[in-house]
Amino acid sequence: MADADLIDDLPDDKAGRYAALADLLTAILDGEPNRIARLATAVSLLTSAFAPRFFWTGFYLVDPDDPHQLVVGPYQGTLGCLRIQLGRGVCGTAAASGTTVVVPDVHAFPGHIACDSRSKSEIVVPLIDDNGLLVGVLDVDSTELDAFDATDQAGLERLCAVLCSRAIDSSESVPPPGT
Repeated sequence: MADADLIDDLPDDKAGRYAALADLLTAILDGEPNRIARLATAVSLLTSAFAPRFFWTGFYLVDPDDPHQLVVGPYQGTLGCLRIQLGRGVCGTAAASGTTVVVPDVHAFPGHIACDSRSKSEIVVPLIDDNGLLVGVLDVDSTELDAFDATDQAGLERLCAVLCSRAIDSSESVPPPGT
């Protein structure tokens, strides 16, 4: 089945679309232990399902050589920042706190890191593996102000749970700061 067929068959309502994507991602990733393959597949599905509202979709992963930094992982969109310090910007804040951060206007977020000036709103969801260790974050940007809501948060958190369950390789995970 072609990728376009998978996306065309998704429900039109946002909550239903996220639920169907979670089921689809679970089926596609069944038995696949490679982290990069899992994350790249998720990015492809999310971008296809929510474009053009999702302007930049990707992952920043904990750097195994410096667990105080995130390094860009699989993504789709314009060039991303290569490295982000934990605690800096939206991604670093979500990683350091271990909680999802929704930013309606990135220009009003203290310390926002502008990887692309066209980004206007952002949601960042931490990836926590089955052992409670921080893997990285899922970062989604939009060129629209206030593009993300509670439905996006719940849907993306569910997708991240699918990505981090069972088969993900925990060899490069670290405890979230403060634990």
